Amino acid sequence: MKFDIGCYKGKRIFITGHTGFKGAWLCKLLSYVGAEVIGYSLEPPTNPSLFSLLQLNHDICSIIGDIRDRDYLMKVFNDSKPEIVLHLAAQPLVRASYQNPAYTYETNVMGTVNILECVRQSDRTKSFLNITTDKVYQNKEWIWGYRENEELNGYDPYSNSKSCSELVTHAYKNSFFSACGVGISTARAGNVIGGGDFANDRIIPDCVKAAMDHDDIIVRNPYSTRPYQHVLEPLYAYLMIAAMQEAKPKYAGSYNVGPSDEDCCQTGELVDLFVNKWGEGIKWISQKDDGPHEANYLKLDCSKLRNTFDWRPVWNLNTAVDKVVEWSKCWITGGDIKKCMDKQICEFLNC
Repeated sequence: MKFDIGCYKGKRIFITGHTGFKGAWLCKLLSYVGAEVIGYSLEPPTNPSLFSLLQLNHDICSIIGDIRDRDYLMKVFNDSKPEIVLHLAAQPLVRASYQNPAYTYETNVMGTVNILECVRQSDRTKSFLNITTDKVYQNKEWIWGYRENEELNGYDPYSNSKSCSELVTHAYKNSFFSACGVGISTARAGNVIGGGDFANDRIIPDCVKAAMDHDDIIVRNPYSTRPYQHVLEPLYAYLMIAAMQEAKPKYAGSYNVGPSDEDCCQTGELVDLFVNKWGEGIKWISQKDDGPHEANYLKLDCSKLRNTFDWRPVWNLNTAVDKVVEWSKCWITGGDIKKCMDKQICEFLNC
């Protein structure tokens, strides 16, 4: 099955959470192919932030607003008249969800309700994709990948709120969209890495910061297994799902988006790759902390996405880490990160 990302040229795309790491990459990718992007989000969650570094507010229509504010969201949405909606807005960190569970549920669950209410009352939108996480599944520490029909029951407030967001989406799909020709899907992505991630409690940002400071990289759980992938991998898959279900709502559903089996690796292996590619004599050490529960083993079965759309990952983990190091060193040395990202996007799409 052929998907041409050029189909987004001139389309009006509404993105919630556009100021975050994945949101900024998504805005950059859509701008690259000529889409008209309307973003709705809080201010960038980090300083520095990829969104601000790229000055993406000059390339898209950027609206600062809270996904919990249904009235304002509805006004912005109705003014925007989008054809496709990509819902990324979330409180995205496990540890932060332990510190503020109520805010996490308000944002991740009621935020999903609010944006779906906008879609439900729209006569223009024909495709909605809710971006959740690989952590929505009840983790049984299996050595094989979770499939889309496995039980949804995340352990911690973040993961569980995303499980609830999935259930909200399914309920809206069954109740309001089953016969009206609007494609409604969810996408459950693995751990993403890429240049410009400045979030706390993520391994690649920790690696980059330590390398800049000439410190040892502290790894909390070097033996935890995760489905690591470059951020362009899931973003491309999201755009593929959203476009295909807009054309044919029969493609609506839930999809895992992850790397090939060989790129599901232990965190220590990922850091080894980073250390080798960065050079400069950096190293990492294992150091446990007293943080909350984290799963030891998490892997996705992506056969549904492959079989439905003839999809395959483009970059393996080795290449993904190359791109992280390339972007990070470009930024550190004051290089042109816009040009660097355009180059990486072009290379990815040409593959």
